[in-house]
Amino acid sequence: MANPSAHVSARNPAARPFRRASGPRYGLLLLVLVATYLLSAFTEGRWVNGVQIVAFVTTLLLALRNALVPSRVARVAVIALLAGSAIAAGLVAFAPSDASLGAAQIWTGLILLTTVIVIVRRILAETTVTLQSIYAALAAYMIIGLMFAAFYAAMGRIGGQFFAASQPGNTRTFQYFSFTTLTTLGYGDFTAANNAGRAVAVMEAMVGQIFLATLVARLVSAFRPARPPEPPEADGPPSQPTRQ
Repeated sequence: MANPSAHVSARNPAARPFRRASGPRYGLLLLVLVATYLLSAFTEGRWVNGVQIVAFVTTLLLALRNALVPSRVARVAVIALLAGSAIAAGLVAFAPSDASLGAAQIWTGLILLTTVIVIVRRILAETTVTLQSIYAALAAYMIIGLMFAAFYAAMGRIGGQFFAASQPGNTRTFQYFSFTTLTTLGYGDFTAANNAGRAVAVMEAMVGQIFLATLVARLVSAFRPARPPEPPEADGPPSQPTRQ
């Protein structure tokens, strides 16, 4: 079956995909996301936000490497990404006010939103479902949870107390609230204090259910593991020994 990236290159040689010719690889991307989540879940400190920005930038770069986009567009996106991320990291490190930290969280959420769009677009462009497609869908689902956590953190920084009952708002609690909302567990120990937070939480729950019920379920049902090649059949019937 023809590779969709080959058609892109054939139509316009300057618009070659910004990725390796061997096909998309999402295992490393998923590993970076899991490691970043575990780091923020078990450690705390202002430096964690800077590490997250670096990790999410790496995630987007890996997604762009697998994306079917022209190389020129990818290079421009990389330059803008690195410039904006450097500014956000500088605000976190040298001007840690609520406004600057909120702006950095908004930038983080936009990075993750872009990464989700790039990954899902690449999945839909594939004509077959492979193990890498499953990795990509799982990574996109995890990125959605981290993206909403970043937007919750921005709302808490800019708009004041986010959680009801004066519950603490930090990286751990925002991610915990985001993933319990995304998976519709609804423990109830953390709830949004205002209507804006509740509205965004409802949107996240809907996105999580639609994503699981459509894209992930479709990929899992269509996935077929690769079979080993069958040995070639002999031409004609086996020869009979001749009698003397």
